[in-house]
Amino acid sequence: MPQDEPRSPAELSATDELHAVRKELQRLNSHRFIRMHNSAFRLIWFNLLRGLAFGLGTVLGASVLLSFFAWSVSQVEFLPIIGEWATEILRQIEEAQ
Repeated sequence: MPQDEPRSPAELSATDELHAVRKELQRLNSHRFIRMHNSAFRLIWFNLLRGLAFGLGTVLGASVLLSFFAWSVSQVEFLPIIGEWATEILRQIEEAQ
């Protein structure tokens, strides 16, 4: 059988299978994700930065959404209790800045 033709899995010998597994393992070990997580320092640093970004994004996103919600509720004048309450919150936010 010529070497150029691919063989079916049944025709592969144990040596050929071991060579294929070794080649695939080398390919996986050279992947950036595996190289980054091989070092404990890199893994800790990556997770620290990821946590900081997640926390900052959560705080900023919640601030924007709550500010928009408070502003939109303060524009509602037909519900006097909610409108006054939202206007007071908006006033306190503006004073804090």
